[in-house]
Amino acid sequence: MKVAIIYNKDLTGVINRFGMQNKEKYNPKTVKKVADALEKGGHNVRIAEGDMHVIERLKEFMPRVIEGERMGMVFNMAYGIQGESRYTHLPAMLEMLGIPYVGSGPEGHSLALDKVITKIIMQKHKILTPDFWVYSTGEEDMSDVEYPVIVKPKMEAVSYGIRVVSNEADLREAVKFVVSEFKQQTLVEQFIRGREFCVGLLGNGDPEAFPVLEINLEGDPDAIQTVDDKKQAPRGKICPAEIPQELADAMVRMSKDAFRALGLRDFARVDIRMDEDEKIYLLEINSMASLGVTGSFVHAAEVAGYDYTRLANRIVDVAAVRYFSEKILPGEEMLDPGRNKLPLPIRIRGFLRTKQEDTERLLEKMVNINSYVRNVDGVNSLGTLVWQQLSPLGFSHQVIPMVEMGNILLLSNSPDNDYDVLLLSHLDNSTPFTRQIRYRKTEQKLYGTAVWDSNGGLAVMVAALRALRFARLLRKMKVGVLLTTDNTRYGRVARNHIQEILQRAGVVLGLSGASLDGTVITSRSGAAVYNCQMNLLDAENAGDVARATASFSRLLASLTKLSSEAGGTVVIPRRVKMRSGIATLHANCEAQLSVRFDNQDQGETLDRKIHSLVKKMNSRKNRFQIEGGICRPPMVRSQETENLYQRVRVISNRLDLRTIEEHRWSSSDICAVRQDRVRIDGLGPIGDAPHDYEEYILRHSLLDRAALLALLLNDLRPGE
Repeated sequence: MKVAIIYNKDLTGVINRFGMQNKEKYNPKTVKKVADALEKGGHNVRIAEGDMHVIERLKEFMPRVIEGERMGMVFNMAYGIQGESRYTHLPAMLEMLGIPYVGSGPEGHSLALDKVITKIIMQKHKILTPDFWVYSTGEEDMSDVEYPVIVKPKMEAVSYGIRVVSNEADLREAVKFVVSEFKQQTLVEQFIRGREFCVGLLGNGDPEAFPVLEINLEGDPDAIQTVDDKKQAPRGKICPAEIPQELADAMVRMSKDAFRALGLRDFARVDIRMDEDEKIYLLEINSMASLGVTGSFVHAAEVAGYDYTRLANRIVDVAAVRYFSEKILPGEEMLDPGRNKLPLPIRIRGFLRTKQEDTERLLEKMVNINSYVRNVDGVNSLGTLVWQQLSPLGFSHQVIPMVEMGNILLLSNSPDNDYDVLLLSHLDNSTPFTRQIRYRKTEQKLYGTAVWDSNGGLAVMVAALRALRFARLLRKMKVGVLLTTDNTRYGRVARNHIQEILQRAGVVLGLSGASLDGTVITSRSGAAVYNCQMNLLDAENAGDVARATASFSRLLASLTKLSSEAGGTVVIPRRVKMRSGIATLHANCEAQLSVRFDNQDQGETLDRKIHSLVKKMNSRKNRFQIEGGICRPPMVRSQETENLYQRVRVISNRLDLRTIEEHRWSSSDICAVRQDRVRIDGLGPIGDAPHDYEEYILRHSLLDRAALLALLLNDLRPGE
């Protein structure tokens, strides 16, 4: 299942800073620990910031169930940024978006976070709770207060702002501090001298209760847990608590009754105080019990038999059962402690996530090298960078020298130059130095020249091969990597080299970027390029000039009409130039034609029609000529391609990734692969090129596509 962990680290992602500001947030190490645990449970995990951009982040990651994908879930660790009832903000947004989530809903969080409302509901349900008073300023009548009392903000957690006072002067000072510091009312509660306990609950309906845990107050009945105790030097914990069983049972009953009275879900922690006469009082319920490793909830869970991995996954499980059914839960084998190793997808994904920053730094270096097709030094520099990444993995390299362009590179870990799989990409691009866009990143996207078309695929390849070496699988397969340098020139020079090298490969995988739907390319159009020219030879008057330019326009219109998108053919005029004059009578016109077709017969038929149309336009005064022809054959979807695509789909499902097949109208070097070879393209990262020279990829897709490629390579090795 796809699980997005959302928490609050950077509290600046808002339009305005206004109202009560959150002082409570998770340590990023705890968030990472939850992510590691869920990945070990077989989930596809992402960590995201819970601010005003969260909808965009979820939209890019979460499954689209209305399109037939499996449901995902949010693991809510977001305490909120600001304002009242901050625990409710993310759940309310998720309710609106239609995304299931772990934990209580907006109503339950709102009631539990408001300690005053909690106490009123407890009294209504005859659950014993200390007497209390509520103040909005430090100037109100406090004559009926019975000391000692404990003073706290009415809507905070982690013991923020609490203190015990024994007289009115100290009480007024404490109330003023809370109102000023926390911008909320103050709860003044009868202080219960004695011992402190908590009960962890997990589940719904009749939730499972962990063994009662006692906070070690070292025998001091007046002691309390401060925020420093919880964050800096946690007090000791005794679990199971050393109390009679009937008292423990009473605490559990009280906790479950309170959990149900507030309408909470999935998990919570109930805080209890017992006086010196063994009378128990419910203090409050934390509807977002801390998952910090030093916290009471995690400690009690361990005593109950849940290590951290099982606890995090069990929380997801109980939420999934509440939303769906037990049928969709991950198999227990994913968490079987008797296994010697975690399943390969988990090991691969875990490794890749730890190396995400390294992969992005490598991609930045690639993007910032200008590898314009005519920049030989730049193309060769990019090739050298890739070779330097693969050399430590046991890849040798062979240079195929080229004239007037960068050198083709063939990298391989196979000593006999035969390959189970050949990875195909290119080093050149069509962006000159003056229009190069340097690497930049946002939280969700990575931008830069060729970041989607080629460089992203190269980074994915390096990451995937590193992951396979980490899993000790790379040495069990023969992998070749062919990097061409004239893809933008339709591979005119590299074509013969590609065909010769590909004779040694069983399967060819292209590393072009995937479209935003998470595609894999199973077919590509063939390409033809023409240069069409017209010259007015013998102009006698201005009318000849007008008729000549009009005839060229008619030719372009006739050529364009050869297009039939439904039939798989497109003819597009590009770079049209028309120069004419009547002061000095002249007219000459020129246009490039870009042609795409879905099978070779179509391409040859179009070629004949184009030449015929141009030839018919010749007259006594106007001369037409055309140069060019078919540059690349199409990549036709075959049964072998279909079989390979289905293997990709199986792996994608294991990784909980969306994968659909795509026909791409543009051509690439993979079109030069012979039809009898098994091939597929588009295994690079997900992205787009919405404007000339500007490309981007989705940041999370670097990891997803590297995992997909690594597992596909393993699946294609002999014996698998």
